[in-house]
Amino acid sequence: MHDDIAPYLRHIDRCNDIASPAGFEPFLIEGRQVGWLAPDIVSALTFRPADFHFDQRGVSMARRLRSPGARSDALAQAVAGLVEAGLIPRLRGERYDVREAPGGISLATLDRSAVPVFGIRAEGVHVNGLVRKGGEVHLWVGVRAADKAVDPGKLDHLVAGGISAGMGPEETLVKEAEEEASIPPEVAVTARKAGTIGYVMAWNTPRQARGMRRDTLHVYDLDMAEHVVPRPNDAEVARFELWPLARVVEAVRETDLFKFNVNLVLIDLFLRLGVIPPGLAAERLRLGLDQGG
Repeated sequence: MHDDIAPYLRHIDRCNDIASPAGFEPFLIEGRQVGWLAPDIVSALTFRPADFHFDQRGVSMARRLRSPGARSDALAQAVAGLVEAGLIPRLRGERYDVREAPGGISLATLDRSAVPVFGIRAEGVHVNGLVRKGGEVHLWVGVRAADKAVDPGKLDHLVAGGISAGMGPEETLVKEAEEEASIPPEVAVTARKAGTIGYVMAWNTPRQARGMRRDTLHVYDLDMAEHVVPRPNDAEVARFELWPLARVVEAVRETDLFKFNVNLVLIDLFLRLGVIPPGLAAERLRLGLDQGG
C-alpha cells in the first residue's frame, strides 16, 4: 500500500488546472448556463447575431431557436464557420448532447470537436477490465493507436469512450466494448457501476482555440474470466496487454504513460481496492476526483 499521495495528486491537479473561469464568458441556452466561451470564440459568434445574443449575462442562443433541432442546426453552422476560420481543426462527425448538468434534458447537440471550445460538459464511460488469477488482481490495458488525435500511443482502459447524443452510459459501454475490444454484449452488461469522476481543465492545442474541457466519467468494473481475451476491433486501439495491478500502480505513480484522464479512474480504483490506505490523505484524493463533477 502507498500513503504518499503526491504522485497521484499531480494527475488530479493536471486535470483540474482552471482555478476560476475568469477570462471566459458564460454560454446559455433558454437561460440555463451550459458552457464557457473564450474571447476569440465570442468574437467569432458576434458575426451571427441572428443566432447568438450578447448581454451582461454572457452569450445566449437566440430565443427564436425554440427547439433542440433548431439550436443544433444553428450550432452546426457556427461550428462550420469556426472550422473555416481555423479555430477548430476539423469536424468529428459525432454529436454530443448539450445539457445544463449530467442527466438533464438535452437542449441541443454539438459536434464532438467543438465541445471543449464551447466549454460544454461531456460525459464518457471508462471500464476497468479486471482479471483475478494466481491470487492477484490484473488489469487489461489498451495501447492507443499512434494516429489518435489525443495522447496517441499512450495507455488506456479496456473500454473508454464518449457518450454520443441520445445515448446513455450503459448503452455506450456495450457499444464501445464490442467496437473497441470485441467483447460480446452478454459479457459487457455484467459490468458494475463504480461511480463518477468529474474534472475541469484548460483545453488549448496548437491547432485549436482555447477552451475548457468539462468531463464527467462514468466508471465501471468488469470482472473477466482468464479465457476472455479482448481484441482490437477498430482503429482506436493498437493492442491489449494484461498487467498485474502492481505494475499499473507503479506506472501511474512514476510515469505519464497513461492517457491523462485514465489516471483519475485508476486512482479511484486504487482507493476502492485499498492500494491507497484509508485516512485523510485518501479523502483528499477522493475530493480531488469529485472536482467538476
